[in-house]
Amino acid sequence: MHYFASDIHLGAGTQAEARATEQCFVAWLDRVAADAETIVLAGDIFDFWFEYRRVIPKGFVRTLGKLAALTDRGIRIILLTGNHDMWMRDYLTQECGVEVYTRPQIFTLGDQKIFVAHGDNMKIDGKWLLKLMNNTFRSRPLRWLFSWLIHPDHAVRFGRWWSGSSRKKHHADQFGESVTEPLIAYAREHRAQHPEAADHYLFGHMHYPRDYREEGLHVLLLGCWEGARGSYAQLDAAGNLSLEIIA
Repeated sequence: MHYFASDIHLGAGTQAEARATEQCFVAWLDRVAADAETIVLAGDIFDFWFEYRRVIPKGFVRTLGKLAALTDRGIRIILLTGNHDMWMRDYLTQECGVEVYTRPQIFTLGDQKIFVAHGDNMKIDGKWLLKLMNNTFRSRPLRWLFSWLIHPDHAVRFGRWWSGSSRKKHHADQFGESVTEPLIAYAREHRAQHPEAADHYLFGHMHYPRDYREEGLHVLLLGCWEGARGSYAQLDAAGNLSLEIIA
């Protein structure tokens, strides 16, 4: 089996809320590890992550230890960075054995080709402010300046404030499934241009779980795990990719 999750937002909310979310996520990792060949984490696993050369944010020891234990057992764990945890270096790879990607990828799992992306910088033409912010935060010179000029304590304090502010503006429940339409449109265009590239498209970011199908197109969108509940996807041996909800 191959499993997919995104938008865990570890560290978000109060200390009690953050601990409950992490316990739920670690319990899920334990459960799927029974038959998992691959676990793909499609971004925003952390609510804020900025990795210095020798410093990482405090916390998440249960998650990091679990990821390391699973890769030690031979389970392949893949992580695509999202807009809340894009500033990764090599810590998760070196210490936990996790494959880290910063761009959308197509993975062949079993006999299925899965296009996976977080989804935060897709279909944003015309949204100049969002585009500017995406380019700014992904700028290598800015990241270098940030790491050299700002003490980690201040960086984490700022990052958590910024992440919290960003999440409060992102209320997917207010918009319903319409919030997922831009990513479905992206998948439809990609499929038209590259008809043999992928059998399924999978995204996070929108915090709204949806399994969308039309002729020749399957798009699966993962939900957010805040509140110690969430969703995930699973790909079985027959090549069926399905959405599962955690109550």
